[in-house]
Amino acid sequence: MDAMTFTAASVLHTGDVDRAAAEVIAAIGESLGRPVDLLVVFFSSDYVGQIESLSAELQRQLQPRVMLGAQGEAIVGRGEEIEERPALSVWAASLPGVPLHSMHLRWERTPDGGVFSGWPADLAESWPDEASLIVLGDPFSFPADALLERMAEDHADCVVAGGMASGAQAPGQLRLLRDGQVLDQGAVAVLIERPARLRCVVSQGCRPIGEPMIVTKAERNVILELGGQPALERLETLFHSLPNHEQALVQRGLHLGRVINEYQDAFEAGDFLIRNVTGLDPDTGAVVVGDYFRVGQTVQFHLRDESSASRELNQLLEAAAGQPGQPSGGLLFTCNGRGTRMFEQPHHDASAVERHFPGLPLAGLFAMGEIGPVGGKSFMHGFTACLALLQHVDARADTQ
Repeated sequence: MDAMTFTAASVLHTGDVDRAAAEVIAAIGESLGRPVDLLVVFFSSDYVGQIESLSAELQRQLQPRVMLGAQGEAIVGRGEEIEERPALSVWAASLPGVPLHSMHLRWERTPDGGVFSGWPADLAESWPDEASLIVLGDPFSFPADALLERMAEDHADCVVAGGMASGAQAPGQLRLLRDGQVLDQGAVAVLIERPARLRCVVSQGCRPIGEPMIVTKAERNVILELGGQPALERLETLFHSLPNHEQALVQRGLHLGRVINEYQDAFEAGDFLIRNVTGLDPDTGAVVVGDYFRVGQTVQFHLRDESSASRELNQLLEAAAGQPGQPSGGLLFTCNGRGTRMFEQPHHDASAVERHFPGLPLAGLFAMGEIGPVGGKSFMHGFTACLALLQHVDARADTQ
């Protein structure tokens, strides 16, 4: 099999969309030097008014087998995060011998609840083993959590990664691209079969405080008891044991982590799925969290700050860089609450990727929700950086 090759290009512009398109097309063609199989396009809101012509020009000039794209509040290129400025970032891959399945997924309400439509006909009877799914969705019209639940039930060995478009405040204002189409709802996606495979680095940017506890009473997203005591009472005891600077972080924002693998002997940062604490009820002693919980689950309170987020991301990237089978290209989906809203220095996440994977072709966006696996199962995240690395796999360098 011919080697997979990747390239990426990003440009700034002040209104000249034709010039921006010409620049990225020239850069992609010169660097890749072979047919484009997968083209992924990220664009700031400044491009929305002319996105039809931009999409058509990219499709006509590069003739990709599959093209996906999404609007972002800020745009990621190699080593850079372009915030509050017009930007276009394009990522191209030549994937000889790799089957690709392009799709526009939609959520349709039915008397029984809802159903996803838009699956390719060629997947109706047979779903490939150990495939990878890249998803770019509209947060106003597409319930990504429901999709991930279905994927976990029906195709548990499929790695799902991606992010939700951003840069608009109301339904119908965001734009997605798929194979020359400009869409304003649903999700665009590509299923990638082996021998290409995604592996992901998902940094939730939190550190645990206190000790793990067992949920002993809960109703949906309301945790009433932890370890047989009122949950709020447990939290108050923990709060008063913390140093002043950590108490201040709790008051700014508190999180609860749910252990993914209950069979571990000990739990560390990275073993938890992090969810926001959204409310406290002094009358019932309950803690309200942005997810459902059940009795018997192990949880631990977490804090998020700049130093914790930076340290965790770099530790995870260092571990990923040391694994066999180095990736050929990467897509970065980082929360729109990160960037200079979280870190003192700009380009934090993108530059960390560049340090650990020098020269890696990279593109991405600031998302209104990031998708990536934790503990072998994909979830929707917030305030997270998800790096999706695409590479060739074989018996010596499999990935998950």
